[in-house]
Amino acid sequence: MTLDTTPTILIVPGLRDHVAEHWQTLLQQKLPNAASVPPLEHDKLSCAARVAALDAALAKIDGPVILVAHSAGVMITVHWARQHDRKIHGALFATPVDLENPLPDGYPTFDALAENGWHPVPRKPLPFPTIVGASRDDPLARFERVAQMAQDWGSRLVDLGEVGHLNPAAGFGEWPMAQTLIRELA
Repeated sequence: MTLDTTPTILIVPGLRDHVAEHWQTLLQQKLPNAASVPPLEHDKLSCAARVAALDAALAKIDGPVILVAHSAGVMITVHWARQHDRKIHGALFATPVDLENPLPDGYPTFDALAENGWHPVPRKPLPFPTIVGASRDDPLARFERVAQMAQDWGSRLVDLGEVGHLNPAAGFGEWPMAQTLIRELA
């Protein structure tokens, strides 16, 4: 791509927003053309508020965009895509959370997620190219469930092996594969 058409990388964090040691935060610091959806001050569990924050962040970007979403950030993105028609160059979805099944203790309950608009998870094909990175031992989503989501969205599935939830708790700070997958979308 030429300089004028180099996509902006927009980071879409999950419900825990920005974590200093997280691969998304570290990736944003490395890339000169990266931005992030800012953390919410209110309505932090509201899917509609998260979708609106993503849309507001996209409105500030001229030109092509590649979305880089992790965990519930993936769900924010698929909900956004169902409601908006802005052209997106592509998206990298890393270890999407399965919100259609109860999550472990310490995470929002199934009922709280339903009350805040997260259900049902959109399953129609997305209008832009996507790569879904799935973990074999993610405590927040079984590999088979993520593989089915990827198929429903028309995404290319990448088996990441046993990487947990691909976050600092699973031993991940930097995740160099993200840059490789982003280049494939560019």
